[in-house]
Formats: sequence, structure tokens, C-alpha cells
Amino acid sequence: MQHDLIAQAHTWLAEDPDPETRAELGAIVEAGDTQELAARFAGTLQFGTAGLRGELGAGPMRMNRSVVIRAAAGLAAYLKAQGQEGGLVVIGYDARYKSAEFARDTAAVMTGAGLRAAVLPRPLPTPVLAYAIRHLGAVAGVEVTASHNPPRDNGYKVYLGDGSQIVPPADGEIAAAIDAVGPLAGVVRPEDGWETLGDEVLAAYLARTDAVLAPDSPRTARTVYTALHGVGTSVLTAAFARAGFPEPVLVAEQAEPDPAFPTVAFPNPEEPGAMDLAFATARRAAPDLIIANDPDADRCAVAVPDSSVEGGWRMLRGDEVGALLAAHLVERGATGVFAESIVSSSLLGRIAEKAGLGYEETLTGFKWIARVDGLRYGYEEALGYCVDPEGVRDKDGITAALLVAELASVLKEQGGRTLLDLLDDLALAHGLHATDQLSVRVEDLSVIADAMTRLRERPPTALAGLAVTSAEDLSQGTDRLPPTDGLRYRLEGARVIVRPSGTEPKLKCYLEVVVPVADAAGLPAARARGAELLAGIKRDLATAAGI
Repeated sequence: MQHDLIAQAHTWLAEDPDPETRAELGAIVEAGDTQELAARFAGTLQFGTAGLRGELGAGPMRMNRSVVIRAAAGLAAYLKAQGQEGGLVVIGYDARYKSAEFARDTAAVMTGAGLRAAVLPRPLPTPVLAYAIRHLGAVAGVEVTASHNPPRDNGYKVYLGDGSQIVPPADGEIAAAIDAVGPLAGVVRPEDGWETLGDEVLAAYLARTDAVLAPDSPRTARTVYTALHGVGTSVLTAAFARAGFPEPVLVAEQAEPDPAFPTVAFPNPEEPGAMDLAFATARRAAPDLIIANDPDADRCAVAVPDSSVEGGWRMLRGDEVGALLAAHLVERGATGVFAESIVSSSLLGRIAEKAGLGYEETLTGFKWIARVDGLRYGYEEALGYCVDPEGVRDKDGITAALLVAELASVLKEQGGRTLLDLLDDLALAHGLHATDQLSVRVEDLSVIADAMTRLRERPPTALAGLAVTSAEDLSQGTDRLPPTDGLRYRLEGARVIVRPSGTEPKLKCYLEVVVPVADAAGLPAARARGAELLAGIKRDLATAAGI
């Protein structure tokens, strides 16, 4: 085995175009570290509906220039097989380690394969790339990003010409084309021949953000903003200035792109501690709300003043923001279909039903939400919101931030009302919908597989004292959903979904309880009951899954 690993490493070294990863792998070989070699050569990063994502480093199980060149060559072959010879591929990238190099390699491969390639002018938010695909009439787009993953990760997200992320069968056909790529020496990669775009695409995207806001809406909400060391600052501040909002107060320590993400353990607004500097800035600046983007600015987090919590500021859950934006759009007279994934709160369906609007539920991910016919608004609990599907057919943290700021301004003009007041209104109208998540990060992926097997073989009959009324294995598909690796339990007044994460080594369990509320005086008791039930479900589910 050791001899075979070393032979594989030498084969890799012979064609690796990156001196950094060649030196890294050479040192591992010289040290005779077979455990590390085994980890890097245990297989290949799998290309799926999330594209590629993984830790940077040498070898087929890591993100590196060799893996990216093969992915680009496979994508080019797929596009040509679809009759797109000569078509335009737009390429964007964030500010992570190696992102610019991966973008250039992709442009070179596309050019060498007879396609046209255009690269965005600098690190920019993912939604700018998603917008550019349709704006420029491209046949495909690539975004080099690992979104909110740890600093040592990078990724490769693929869109087709409709501006949406890939779904089956395209992902499997692209993966097969990647597997068919021969030695890298046979992949033509000219030194130039592609276009580097100017700021006109960004200007067009910013002009498109005008469509998000009502023409005569108030623009008075004051914000603190953090980009979490990502690429959002310049675009969000430009969009806010264009719209006429007060200039956001920046979290200075996190305003500029930095691939090391030095002030956070994980660059994800949902992770503990990630928002601490934003809270500290808000306590000094006293704004109406805090807005945060993740590093590639396709997600949007919101925090609000709340004297009942320690520190005086509370992060809203993605489901809360999702419902608030839906209610705001209904109030503005929105028409069309509201959509969400199965892991998001059922409150959206109740809002849509009361407003007489269409409603659809999809599998997890905006690759599905964005494809809903007649979509007007879509969201997912993981801080993703599609508020202008005609402009960007994906989640967009910039336009979502604009809409949140508009809503906060409207409420502010109504006698100083807040987002929390509107959440109370929704609870009174539809019942208190309380959500939470049990998320387990693992080193060994077999832990996730074992938990899913255990739950399939011995599904729980009750959680937190609530009887399980139905248990669905979503791997079999339903009459409305294609198959996916997940489990759904319906309880008396609650719902649970369990699934492996598609982008991180996590088992994720999504919990929701619905507590009736008779009047405003009953809200505190309903919230206490909701919290009690969620804690009990989380405890009992962890026991049932063996995690």
C-alpha cells in the first residue's frame, strides 16, 4: 500500500502545475507520511449539485489547480456536447486563498476548448456572477468560492445559462465528463485569449437592485454592517448609497477581504462568536439593525436591539427574516409564488395562503428554489433569500439587505415599530412558529452515516412528549419531491427533518414547533412553551440518533 501511495504521489507531482502544492506534496512523500498520503489519495473530490468544495492542498481529495483544471475541462466538454461550442462562460471569484488562480485556470481551459471566457474584474459577491450570466447571455458561469467554510477551504460552483445552479442530470453528466479527462498535458491552456470584464457588469447589477425597493418607500433605517472579512463591503455600501439609505457603520476589523478570517473561528454569521464584533460596534453606534453577509455575500444575517437578551442585541433566525420579508412583500402587493425548502419554517406557507399567493416546497438549496415556476420570493433558513428572481436566480445577500433595510424603515415610520413588533403580529395571525437546529460537526463521516442508519432502522415514536404521527424516508422521494438523503418526522404540532449537510461534514436536524397564541398577552407563555418543546425535541432526537 505504501509503495502504491508513493507511486500515485509521484504521478501527481509530475503534472501538478502549482509549485506550492508540488513542494507540499514532495515534503509529505519525503517524510514518508503514509497516513497523510492515504487521506489525500483515498479517492477524488466528488462533483455534485454543489460543484466542488474541500480543503486546499495537493492531491485528488483536495482543492488545487490540478483538480480545478480537470473540473474546467470536464465542464467545457459537457458544454460542447450540449451544442454550446463558442459560447460564453463567465467566471467570478471571491477573496479566498487560490481563488484568483482557480479563476484564471478556468478561463484558460475554456479558451483552449473553443469557448469564450470572461472573468469578473476582481473578487466580487457570488450574486454578481449569478446576475452576469443572464445579463451577458452566457451559456454557463463558474464562481470560485467556499462561501462560509473555514479558511483552508475553497470551492467551485457551476451555473448554467439560465442563471441557476446545476441540478440532476447535469451534475452527473458534468462529473462523468470530468472523470473522462486524461492527463493534464492534454488540456489546452493558452496564456491569454480571454476577457477580463470592467466595472460595467457591476454597474448593471447595482442598477438592477433598484427593482428590489418600492419607488416611494422610506429609507431611514440606520445599520451596522459586517462583511466578515469577505467581499461584500464595497458592493453593499454602493447599493445602500444608490438607494439613499444612511451610510452603514462598518465593523472596521472585518470590513476588508482577508482569506485568513482572523477575527472569527468560522466565517459564518450563524456560528457562535462570529457576530461579537458587530454587536460591540452596534452598542457604540446604536443603529436600528445589524446586517451581516457571509464571505461571498450571498447570505444575509440580521440582528436587532432586544433589551431582554444579554448584550442588548439578538440575531434573528433565518426563518424569522424569511417570514418578515414575505410579510413585507405581501404588504407591498406582491404577486406570484413564494417558495422555500423543506427545512424552512412552515410559516411561509401560511403567509402565502392567507394572501392568496402560490406556495411551493422544494428540496434543500437554491438550485431548486430558483427553478420554481412563477417564483416571486424564495428563502431558506440558512440565511439565504432570493428577493429579485428576475435579476438573480439564487440567494443574494446584497438585495436581501436592501429589502430588510426598507422594511425596518417602513416600520420605523409607523410610530417607531420594529422587526420584533412585526414578528409578534405574525405570531398572533398564524401561531408562534419557533425553530431551532441540532447541528453536529464530525471528523469521521461514518458518524453521520451511522446516525442516519440508526434513525431509519429505529425511528422515534415520540419526541419531547409529542407523538410522531408520520415518518418519511425522503431517499424514496415523495409525490412532490425527488429523492434526497433525508428523514422527515411530523409530530403533533411540530416537524423534524434530518439530513447530512451537502457542503460541510455535519449532520443537520431542523426543528419546528407551532404554538397557538390567543392574544398579545399570551406571547411570552407561547415563546416559553416553544423553547421548552424545542429543547426536548433536540435532546430526544440526539438520543435517538446516537449523537
